[in-house]
Amino acid sequence: MRLANFLLVALLGVLATATPLFAAEGSGPYVGIGAGIGMGLAIIGIGVGIGIVGYAALGGIARQPEQAGAIQGAMFILAGLIEGAGIIALVLCLALVFL
Repeated sequence: MRLANFLLVALLGVLATATPLFAAEGSGPYVGIGAGIGMGLAIIGIGVGIGIVGYAALGGIARQPEQAGAIQGAMFILAGLIEGAGIIALVLCLALVFL
């Protein structure tokens, strides 16, 4: 199970770093297709990342209900970081289309 989790996180990391590269491929009328693929991968990465953070936070709260406040605070910080990275990827894809 740990190997599967590690491989999933590694795959998501590769996809997140490759998103602007997908958007940059092609020239002329095909630039929009690469940017669309890159933006789709960024959105999928955001959804999976926030899902994993929420799953882990709920599991932690279920095990230690007295620490719910601290766990929720850390969860919101991590969710914000994931959203920020995803929005940066989306902006880079859009910048490659219009610049």
